[in-house]
Amino acid sequence: MKPIAIFRHAPSEGPGYFSQFLDEHKIPWQLIRIDVGDAVPRDASVFAGLVFMGGPMSVNDDLPWIAQIETLIRDAVAQDIPLLGHCLGGQLISKALGGVVSRNPLKEIGWGEVAVSENDVARAWFGDIHKFPAFHWHGETFTLPQGATHLLSSAYCINQGYAIGKHLALQCHIEMTAEMISTWCAVGADEVAASSTSPAVQTVGEIRRQVNGNLPLLNSVAARLYGHWLKGIAA
Repeated sequence: MKPIAIFRHAPSEGPGYFSQFLDEHKIPWQLIRIDVGDAVPRDASVFAGLVFMGGPMSVNDDLPWIAQIETLIRDAVAQDIPLLGHCLGGQLISKALGGVVSRNPLKEIGWGEVAVSENDVARAWFGDIHKFPAFHWHGETFTLPQGATHLLSSAYCINQGYAIGKHLALQCHIEMTAEMISTWCAVGADEVAASSTSPAVQTVGEIRRQVNGNLPLLNSVAARLYGHWLKGIAA
């Protein structure tokens, strides 16, 4: 089968658990490293699916690759090629499809419970899962594009996820591994300290303390979502 393209926008925000999941299921994938200047493909049909990871930038920044990725996203939708977005990736999908990305009322960093919406589309994606501890690291949020169905919300961010057919966009991070969390806590320690007045921001110590309790459940939720997303991939 064609590989799944995974877009990395920052060195510390790679595919994480998603690449492990693909390897376990013997599904080929290709990492496109936007952060080191890899070119954005022009034709989505080269790939079985497109997956966009996180990043510290805003989709509203004046970066040349953002418009190129938006064009690629629209090309994928036109060719019925599944999209999957994590945090910045979800925002890129939203913006490309007519949504708006703007500042969230509060910055969200660390572990925080998300609730699954009560609708048939959400049940198809999540099964019997009604809530779970997700990982967050964002200051912006997206609106839902036309035709999207709301999937997730948290106490501090209404739009944590949506689906449009076989396409899935998330504001939260489900792709986390223990190594990624450790790296983010080290790289982002100053940001955490500067945002300590937000009730949606945990200390680095609290984030690390909750890893052992929360990460296995998060990985199981991710496996459920990734498995459902793969059903939309053409063989």
